[in-house]
Amino acid sequence: MIKIMMKVALPVAISLFTINALAETPQEHGLRIAKEADARNIGFGDTTANMVMTLKNRAGQVSIRKIRSKVLEIKGDGDKSLSLFDTPADVKGTAMLTFSHGLKPDDQWLYLPALKRVKRINSRNKSGPFMGSEFAFEDLGSQEIEKFKYKYLREEPCGKGWKCHVIERIPAYKYSGYSKQIGWLDTKEYRNIKVEFYDRKGQKMKTLISSGFKQYLGKYWRPSTMKMQNHITGKSTVLQWSNYKFRTGLTNRDFNKNALSR
Repeated sequence: MIKIMMKVALPVAISLFTINALAETPQEHGLRIAKEADARNIGFGDTTANMVMTLKNRAGQVSIRKIRSKVLEIKGDGDKSLSLFDTPADVKGTAMLTFSHGLKPDDQWLYLPALKRVKRINSRNKSGPFMGSEFAFEDLGSQEIEKFKYKYLREEPCGKGWKCHVIERIPAYKYSGYSKQIGWLDTKEYRNIKVEFYDRKGQKMKTLISSGFKQYLGKYWRPSTMKMQNHITGKSTVLQWSNYKFRTGLTNRDFNKNALSR
């Protein structure tokens, strides 16, 4: 009797799963993928890393900056992050502090040592370039689920034998510099392999490609290289990450805007 019931129940279960999958709208599917990617990054606590930023203009001229990065995971809100510039001399001591949020605009402050003051970044001006790079201020905060509306587009090969979910993200933040973003997440680990950014006119503006992923603490994937190419200006910015460390004991006191100048 049990064997007969199992034989009957299994096809029914498969049929129900298929019906549910077919009933899911592209928007629901896209949101589900985004939530799964977010869930896989929960619980890291805090992290520090070193970064080399290489800026290249259309003529091929290069400038290099060395930066220290700190990130603190915040339960119920976006992460806090701090970037500290060590070289070259003209930007040494510059510090960028970001408190990420969901629908509420991120809070961001920039300390400029030449002026010896902390400048708050206007919530309506986050599409501007960060320190002359191809990364905008709005690219720097953690990408909270609430920041976008999602739509599943397709699944396709995306290099190295991987398959990727292709997701459209429409910024919910009305002052965003982007009309939409198209993201490629691998179907196995949900890593962000590529993101295309479209300006407010709908023109493809930039492409971010992340590579050299390594896994930490048996769960968290981080890239060693991130390249942002601007298709309009011909400029590019490459971020090379190293020396990742997790759960180092950072607290809210390490992300104090009043202490940026120190």
